[in-house]
Amino acid sequence: MEYELIIVTGASSGLGEGFAEALAGRGRCLVLVARRRERLEALAQRMRVLHPGVEFLCIPCDLGQAEQRDALLERLRSLPPGRTLLLNNAGLGDYGELVTAQRKKIRQLMEVNMLAVAELTHGLLPRLLRDGGDIINISSLAADVFLPDFALYAASKSFVASFSEALRLEVASRGVRVLAVCPGPVHTEFGSVAQRVGFDRGDMPLKSCFYTPADEVVRSSLRALETGRARVYPSAKVWMSGCLLRLLPLWLLRRVLACRPRRVQAQTGGTP
Repeated sequence: MEYELIIVTGASSGLGEGFAEALAGRGRCLVLVARRRERLEALAQRMRVLHPGVEFLCIPCDLGQAEQRDALLERLRSLPPGRTLLLNNAGLGDYGELVTAQRKKIRQLMEVNMLAVAELTHGLLPRLLRDGGDIINISSLAADVFLPDFALYAASKSFVASFSEALRLEVASRGVRVLAVCPGPVHTEFGSVAQRVGFDRGDMPLKSCFYTPADEVVRSSLRALETGRARVYPSAKVWMSGCLLRLLPLWLLRRVLACRPRRVQAQTGGTP
């Protein structure tokens, strides 16, 4: 599928960078959105060499700030009309108990993971309904489970998956496809950024077996969009994990997660 405009948030690294590279040849204009301007410019420069006929537009934006989201939407609405792909990829994590979380980080995580997805989708949906287009929202395997020490992240990704499913039903008859991507763990910068001082993640046994290469996530997602799927769990092992999580009764899932290894440094309260 070809687009006049492709918008990728969180494009400076990880899955966002992978999606941008894979989609560069499918659009006339590729808009790269992230906080770090220098990384966006470096990515755009590399892709200009490979795709000389494509326009690359770098827009530095902290999606955790309402004013910057408003400015981003205003800029995007000013771009020429045409078939559009919106890829809501930007996301934050915060490993650790809620009681010791920083209030600022709580707000930032919820704004980036949920509010930015909702606002960008709402702001650009009239364009997509008028000119045609699609939406890819990056959720997570965590959307299917509640995770101690990762409670807000898992809950935010449940929002993304549910929001995507409902929106898909709203716009399907008008030609706009909506896909929720639910990968398992991926080797990107996400884990180190989400790591909190004094907290050593207690990973589930055999977690390393479920890592999926970023390029496989990208390929699986774009195939799923082309075939009109509502949700994709990239790789067979992640798909099977998602099926198992949805089939487990809640009482058993609670017991399993209660036994999850946890290594949290003793602290007595939250931080500002």
